[in-house]
Order: sequence, then C-alpha cells, then structure tokens
Amino acid sequence: MPRAAAIPLPMPQITHIVLIRHGETDWNRERRLQGQLDVPLNPQGQEQAAQLGKALAGERFDAVYASDLSRAKQTAQALADEVGTTVRDDAGLRERHYGQFEGLTYAEVAEQHPAEFDAWQNRVPEFAPPGGETLTEFHERAVQTALRLIRRHPGERIALVSHGGVLDCLYRHANAMTLTEPRRHELRNASINRLSSDGHQLTVLHWGDVAHLDLLVLDEVDRRVP
Repeated sequence: MPRAAAIPLPMPQITHIVLIRHGETDWNRERRLQGQLDVPLNPQGQEQAAQLGKALAGERFDAVYASDLSRAKQTAQALADEVGTTVRDDAGLRERHYGQFEGLTYAEVAEQHPAEFDAWQNRVPEFAPPGGETLTEFHERAVQTALRLIRRHPGERIALVSHGGVLDCLYRHANAMTLTEPRRHELRNASINRLSSDGHQLTVLHWGDVAHLDLLVLDEVDRRVP
C-alpha cells in the first residue's frame, strides 16, 4: 500500500514584543531602592514617557500591558494614548520585592546590611533581602509572566511596560545567561527593546534604543557599587 503523506506540523505564530522600562523617578536619581513601593514618575520621567509614546505612535499594538505600579502605568498610559488603546495591569510585571531594602539608598543598604548587601551585589541566586524575593524566585516570576501574556497574543504585537529588573530577567532568558553573570546590557529609563517569541523562548531583536529621548537617561543601578 502507498505510504500516507506526512501531515506538516503547523508553524509557530511569532509574537512581537516591545519591552519598555518605566520613565525616571526621583528615587532613580537618588539611587534609592524602589522595589515594589509605588513611586510615581518625576517631571523628567513624564517627559520621557511622552517622547516614548510619540516615537511609537505610528506602530500597531494589539495590547499594552504594564506593571500595576504607578511609574510603569504612567509610562504605559502615554503610549496607550498615542496608539488608541487601554493599559492592562498585571502585578506579575512588578519589580523584584526587596523587602527591608526598599526605601533605602544603595549606600544605606551597604552601611546597615553589609553582609546582605554583599550577597545582593554578588548576585547570589538564593539570597533574599529580609522580607523579599530571591533572585531565582524573581526571575521565574518575570519570565513566566511575560510568556503567559505573550501566549495570549500569538502572531500579534504587544507592549510590556515594566521595570529594570524585569528587563534584565527577560534579556538573560533570551540569551541563556546565568543569574550570576555580571550585567553588561543596558536597562535605561523609557528605552525601547524589541523581542520576538513563539510563546516558549524569547529572542532579542534590538536592545536599548533611546534615540527618541532628548534628555539624560539613567541606567538601572544594580551593578556593584564602589
């Protein structure tokens, strides 16, 4: 008997993602840990968000998602207003929970919690600031949240507006970087970062675009502090 023809497997539908870090806050400028405390954008951050929205105004978005913290929601709203959609909140896109570190400057953490500061700066995966998340827990939450939202939109285009730590987790996942490797990629306020995904793996297409901003742009200060 003739062999039956093989049925071709369906090609995965690729989702395109614009990943955005929120605009600047006063605590960014003060090198003060925000974590999951709800700190709004400062005037410069509001202007960054407006410039971001205008830069992306000509693009189509099937959904805009944001962390439910004000600094991310305000940034996402500036984009949503330009592209004619609404912002959908998701707490899974929040920054890492830094527990007792939150509200302190980096210098204050180093002075008040020297052993914990050293473990944090050395990216010990199972270290958690008192009352906070381990790096492993945070990475798992950030990646799984992003993939969950991506799977809602196969073949579509979405924006995810989040925080520097979340951007770092997704960049590491896409590039198969370990949690302990020093960070060399930028995590700038209101930057445009483009990725694609089949719903399982992330691919970085373009990273760290701040050409749309005419203001000083700060980087996430999670690298070792002298």
